[in-house]
Amino acid sequence: MRGGDMAVTEIKVPDIGDFKDVPVIEVMVKVGDQVKPEDALVTLESDKATMDVPAPAAGTVKEVKVKVGDKVSEGTPILLLDGGAARAQQAAGPPAKTSVSPPPAPTQAPAGIAEVRVPDIGDFKDVPVIEIMVKAGDTVKAEDPLVTLESDKATMDVPAPLGGTVQKLAVKVGDKVSEGTVILTLATGTSTGDPAAIEAVTAAAAPPTPPAAQPASRPAAAATAGIDEAAFALAYAGPGVRKHARALGVDLGKVKGTGNKGRILKQDVEAFAQGAPPAAKVPAPAAAGAGVGGVELLPWPKVDFAKFGPVETKPLSRIKKISGANLHRNWVMIPHVTNHDDADITDLEQFRVQLNKEIEKSGVRVSMLAFMIKAAVATLKKFPEFNASLVSTPDGESLVLKKYYHIGFAADTPQGLVVPVIRDADKKGFVDIAKEMGDLAKLARDGKLKPDQMQGGCFTISSLGGIGGIYFTPIINAPEVAIMGVCRSFWKQVSSDGKTSAWRFMLPLSLSWDHRVIDGASAARFNSHFAYLLADMRRVLV
Repeated sequence: MRGGDMAVTEIKVPDIGDFKDVPVIEVMVKVGDQVKPEDALVTLESDKATMDVPAPAAGTVKEVKVKVGDKVSEGTPILLLDGGAARAQQAAGPPAKTSVSPPPAPTQAPAGIAEVRVPDIGDFKDVPVIEIMVKAGDTVKAEDPLVTLESDKATMDVPAPLGGTVQKLAVKVGDKVSEGTVILTLATGTSTGDPAAIEAVTAAAAPPTPPAAQPASRPAAAATAGIDEAAFALAYAGPGVRKHARALGVDLGKVKGTGNKGRILKQDVEAFAQGAPPAAKVPAPAAAGAGVGGVELLPWPKVDFAKFGPVETKPLSRIKKISGANLHRNWVMIPHVTNHDDADITDLEQFRVQLNKEIEKSGVRVSMLAFMIKAAVATLKKFPEFNASLVSTPDGESLVLKKYYHIGFAADTPQGLVVPVIRDADKKGFVDIAKEMGDLAKLARDGKLKPDQMQGGCFTISSLGGIGGIYFTPIINAPEVAIMGVCRSFWKQVSSDGKTSAWRFMLPLSLSWDHRVIDGASAARFNSHFAYLLADMRRVLV
């Protein structure tokens, strides 16, 4: 309520499960609009679902309290709804029948339909659905698994964002999905779980459109043409926009969205219904590696190897297919330069062995890589241009300097190479880092790494450990600007004065860097400082 105006109701975000700070991605009404019960007011999109907040009663929008981009939680005020006009209309007629109904409870909204979408799964696209755990009519609780996806690097479940009844499945086993793909629709609150009944309720709630209200310029085909239900279901649009499209007879599968990430907005549907021409398509950029410097590369040679002798054909794993494409792009597009150096780790290796004896009962084993991660953090702090990413802006290119220290490490698995990330390595000790590395490496070997465990890296260390080799050229893990490669340590006789010498345990370092961002002098200083810290890890504390 507001002041003494008993007809004005404050509409708030209803129960949306355990989600907080959910972005408002569309505001469907403005001040002065007349709404009916169940009309969509705003659309929210969590990382797992898109949902509309419906009007709990009829009335006139008096004030809108949120805008696109605001983050809301259960109980956040959305708008003020003046129910006076609706009640005045109900009161018109014989005085004996005049009545005024009390305003609806401001925190209770009618049940609705939520679209459950594939959440953020990193940079992966076209990930196969390998299992569906629910069917239409099933009742689920928040966090219940709905479908299982398997990328080249991880197997992951998509959980229910809130409780409800499965209305309709939009995918099947074998389908390939990406972030934002609709998985299913979920009837929430007290709605019936019967799909036919829900469809009837949705149709009944849709505002009827009289013929006179139809846009004069709208092509007849837009209203009468059959709707491709599969394309309609997969279109990126909220429930309110879908209902509006149904009312106008618009096939969402044919509408180009102008919202964030291609979301279809209410105005996009209305423009399509009015026969507005689709937005001009932007020509796709040439594929990376299709040509260099404007010169087309020769086609890959096609050879029948079997005519020369026995052969066996094996398909590449998904990890190698995707990582191969990424590595090719990075190698072609980033001007790589590699500096080599040696770090004297004689004293550090003795300390590592002693430390492992002291923590033997903990089950954690500290490898040299844990010390290198701490050395990387300290070196990135001294040379911040290495803790950066090059991004395109309207004015050209800019450098994003990061104030956090997430260090990736290359992990070898039976399926191929993956890069888990140790987050906030600057806030963790050697033993903590070693334990986290062990846990992440096991998940990697089992194919259970989640996408967010491989994202956000600032700098990567690729260690060949005790396999062999001395130096190599690691390929930068874009959008990072540098990567450190290390090989097997070896004993080397070193002289500091040219007169005497001693055997020292040396770690070979190979630093690859992006010459668009870093110059040779900075790279040499970075490598030298990295080796300087490994020679005496006490310097990390300075």
